[in-house]
Amino acid sequence: MRAVVMAGGEGTRLRPMTANQPKPLLPVVNRPIMEHVLRLLKAHGLTETVVTVQFLAALVRTYFGDGEELGMSLHYATEEVPLGTAGSVRNAAAMLRDDRFLVISGDALTDIDLTDMIRFHREHGALVTIGLKRVPNPLEFGIVIVDERGRVQRFLEKPTWGQVFSDTVNTGIYVMEPEVLDEIAPGEAVDWSADVFPRLLTKGAPLYGYIAEGYWEDVGTHESYLKAHADALSGRVRLDLAGFELSPGVWVAEGASVDADAVLKGPLYIGDYAKVEAGAELREYTVLGSNAVVREGAVLHRAVVHDNVYIGPGAHLRGCVVGKNTDVMASARVEEGAVVGDECVIESEAYITSGVKVYPFKTIEAGAVVNTSVIWESRGQRGLFGPRGVSGLVNVEITPELCVRLASAYATTMKKGSSVVTSRDSSRAARALKRAVISALNASAINVLDLEASPLPVARFHTARETAAGGIALRTTPGDPQSVDIVFMDERGADLSQGAQRKLERVFSRQEFRRAFPGEIAELGFPARAVEDYARELLRCVDMSGVPDADLKVVVDCAGGTSSLVLPALLGRIGVDVLTVNARLSDARPTETLAERRRDLQRLAELVGSSRAAFGVRFDPVGERVALVDETGRLISDERALLVVLDLVAAERGSGRVALPVTTTRVAEQVCGFHGVRVEWTSTAVDALTAAASAPDVIFAADGRGGFVVPEFGPTVDGLAVFLRLLGLVARTRLSLSQIDARIPEAELLRRTVPTPWAAKGAVMRSVIEAAEGLELDTTDGVRVVTDEGWTLVLPDPVEAVTHLWAEGQDVDTAQAMLEHWAGVVERAAR
Repeated sequence: MRAVVMAGGEGTRLRPMTANQPKPLLPVVNRPIMEHVLRLLKAHGLTETVVTVQFLAALVRTYFGDGEELGMSLHYATEEVPLGTAGSVRNAAAMLRDDRFLVISGDALTDIDLTDMIRFHREHGALVTIGLKRVPNPLEFGIVIVDERGRVQRFLEKPTWGQVFSDTVNTGIYVMEPEVLDEIAPGEAVDWSADVFPRLLTKGAPLYGYIAEGYWEDVGTHESYLKAHADALSGRVRLDLAGFELSPGVWVAEGASVDADAVLKGPLYIGDYAKVEAGAELREYTVLGSNAVVREGAVLHRAVVHDNVYIGPGAHLRGCVVGKNTDVMASARVEEGAVVGDECVIESEAYITSGVKVYPFKTIEAGAVVNTSVIWESRGQRGLFGPRGVSGLVNVEITPELCVRLASAYATTMKKGSSVVTSRDSSRAARALKRAVISALNASAINVLDLEASPLPVARFHTARETAAGGIALRTTPGDPQSVDIVFMDERGADLSQGAQRKLERVFSRQEFRRAFPGEIAELGFPARAVEDYARELLRCVDMSGVPDADLKVVVDCAGGTSSLVLPALLGRIGVDVLTVNARLSDARPTETLAERRRDLQRLAELVGSSRAAFGVRFDPVGERVALVDETGRLISDERALLVVLDLVAAERGSGRVALPVTTTRVAEQVCGFHGVRVEWTSTAVDALTAAASAPDVIFAADGRGGFVVPEFGPTVDGLAVFLRLLGLVARTRLSLSQIDARIPEAELLRRTVPTPWAAKGAVMRSVIEAAEGLELDTTDGVRVVTDEGWTLVLPDPVEAVTHLWAEGQDVDTAQAMLEHWAGVVERAAR
């Protein structure tokens, strides 16, 4: 039986470590990752091995040769172009046709029992057996669901937290029968998990999952690279460490020289012929490469130092990686998360701050403070994007420099000569930061259509209508005047999808930005009559019949925001008596605190009641969301406002579909069913509602947080559009909002948030699935458990270390009992 080691990956997320060497050659405790893999194969009798290579293939072939030094026989299959995980194995088909074979990644650290996995494959008569492992954070892996016998039921590639319903992931280790190769077209880029396995599953082929008990770590990020070293030194993974144990946890290789007055606090590893002088201090999880030199007074903690590195007197390295042949001079400091590439010089007293990456062959001058990090600034979140785009404190986390890098990354994802629409709210911070965004876009050969201060719906409208490739809007974070949100849009004016966000993050983290040649510097334009065009198109698309004859009076609160720029162009044409408040733009108060919002809503309610208006509406400062007050002066909650508007739309249309997130009360189904309308449930992801609302038969969409979509005008949330639509609906039905609200059943929907460590989220969702065995489940977003008494939704938060729960029952007591039960499941699993 042969093995196939896939060693063609570039390891782009590990740059600059992989800038000039393939990922399989990255050392883990002074041996390439792939060497650890080959030694594991040999230990399980798999000495005949095919190695698939592509990126810097010659370096892999040169290092390992024919495998004689390892007591193995290695053969190489070279790809001219990347063929994917399955295509690369198909490229080696001539050497694999005779018998079953094992496929394993050359860049993952593992000690999984391959012999037992092969036994499992043989006993179950499997066509393919997939090695599975339970991990704390399954976001970056493919989730695989198996039944009690181990047969594969479902695949899910790179899920969002809302799609996580297990912590069992695909390790990329497979045992296969040779017939599988017939499923792959030669010479084409094909992936096992995304292409071949789902197709085999559809055909009913015997695919099985082997849940491994051993260690497995996909060494794909700098964090996991450091973790792999710590795990190896702590004994969590069984590796053959070359050398002897000088004292518990302190490993020293052949020929190393360690002064008796050096301070060693294991576990740590000192490579062959390395030298550690008196007064040097090596702390936990430090690894020194071969021929490394550490001078007196230097301190290393959780530092991984490759071969032939010089660490000068008094230097401090903490939680970092230093590439081979690099000199770190006297009193230099390299901080947590920093990576220094091969053959660099860090001169004396230079300071490399957290997260900075220094690419190979660079010199950092003496005394320089290097803080222009390629990795984004720390915002207490696990990714660049949050629920409102990229958010942070002005001039602390969101700086002009960051805006330049973000806009440059965004531009790099587009073709030269494309156009991007930019806009902002009324704040001074957004105005200043937008200038940095525009400069970066122009310098990257992207034309800019600047709307200056304008409502976010207007920016979305022009992004979709101007044949632009996307848009960027800057706004003050709601409720936090010290922070700003940067909203990135696609060509439809919608928030970027999860996939587009990841693409932008990859370019941003690598800092591989495209720049224009002097003759390609793009243009900056200011579209004329942007507000008038938006208002005209909105009035054309939204049915306003009956409004002129209804003699309506409404109260509108602009919240001091940009909606006041559009309302005059709208209200002057529709024949409604309008009392407008807070219609003056304020650059000093672009948002309001929660107390200020409550005060203004109370004032709006009083004005509606005293003026006998049909209803009142309050826009948020960018005109995207609305709050409603009925004719009696009573504030309608966001959840009830959704049902009220839904009832009006469904009653008038009498057919079609509405799109609502899974967190919405199921009273919405009763409302729709009464009027002959169907509900499509969507995930809570920012782009999911937009995608659903783009379907031709969708008549309404809302998010339950004051955001409404008017599909006949556009697929994105638009407060101005729903205001006009509501005017028309109220005028034609001759019913007040309180009358409509009164005929809708009350919802018994409760919510709770449970603190959940990031490392426990996958286990939490697996525990929920196991606890719900035999019950009806819905995994549209998170896990929704349906019983005769109601339903409960368990949904991990994508940004914070918490899990959200919703429960709706026949009454409050039932809902409370369900919430308590499932919160208990989550809390126990999170411990």
